[in-house]
Amino acid sequence: MRIAILSRNSALYSTRRLVEAAEQRGHEVDVLNPLRCYMDINARESSIHKHGKELPVYDCVIPRIGASVTFYGTAVLRQFEMIGSYPLNESVAISRSRDKLRSLQLLSRKGIGLPTTGFASQPQDIPDLIDMVGGAPLVIKLLEGTQGIGVVLAETRQAAESVIEAFMGLRSHFMVQEYIKEAGGADIRCLVIGDKVIAAMKRQAKAGEFRSNLHRGGSASLVKLTPAERATAVKAAKTMGLNVAGVDILRSNHGPLVMEVNSSPGLEGIEQATDKDVAGQIISFLEKNAKAHKTRTKGRG
Repeated sequence: MRIAILSRNSALYSTRRLVEAAEQRGHEVDVLNPLRCYMDINARESSIHKHGKELPVYDCVIPRIGASVTFYGTAVLRQFEMIGSYPLNESVAISRSRDKLRSLQLLSRKGIGLPTTGFASQPQDIPDLIDMVGGAPLVIKLLEGTQGIGVVLAETRQAAESVIEAFMGLRSHFMVQEYIKEAGGADIRCLVIGDKVIAAMKRQAKAGEFRSNLHRGGSASLVKLTPAERATAVKAAKTMGLNVAGVDILRSNHGPLVMEVNSSPGLEGIEQATDKDVAGQIISFLEKNAKAHKTRTKGRG
């Protein structure tokens, strides 16, 4: 197959591993910076260009689109979809999962466990917002934040009010969530491919930190999932419409709670913690499903 990987940095571990896994299986791979791609959109024959030349038609596309370029990156991916390339994750699913508030609303509608979450825009609603999530301590998250940036633990009601007022004053969009104390500063990253969790790791926050992100100095270790945790992760990925997802789960006294569903999960931490060939399993998924996609597309013609 001819595979395109949409990535702004070909040297990143995840991008390199996907290239390596694809080439080992005899596929041709091009790494394309989505910001350097541009589109010809017309009623006859739409196309994608880069450096003054039209790009070939790829059998499939692996989007590794950073949160900061979601709008343009998903537009490029949508163009690939229009000309017949099979996407590992569809553009609409990526956009859906990147909207933290919308994704929680969709997960809630499906009855998937979540930390109690509040969202408001007016200062007079702050007291009720804090009560809604069980009071302090509580977590305040910027909707645009990634890798733990823009996430604040307010340990007292006064601190919570101050942070919320500051975010409102800056006209930032944020949500307030209950603090799951029993999680002990740890979460579980489940790597879902298709309808299975193929790898999982426990991420533990470093001393004095409540955010377990590896980018924030957290550590990763192998973990055994319960059947409920596996089912929750798969259902969360399916709710977002993602074929491949990193589902972050907290262990609480009332079952697994989904914090976030990531459409471009990093591979380094989970491959090292589990010693599994996650990149290879992603390419195997593409091999199976791109072929079926091509058959369906020909049938429509």
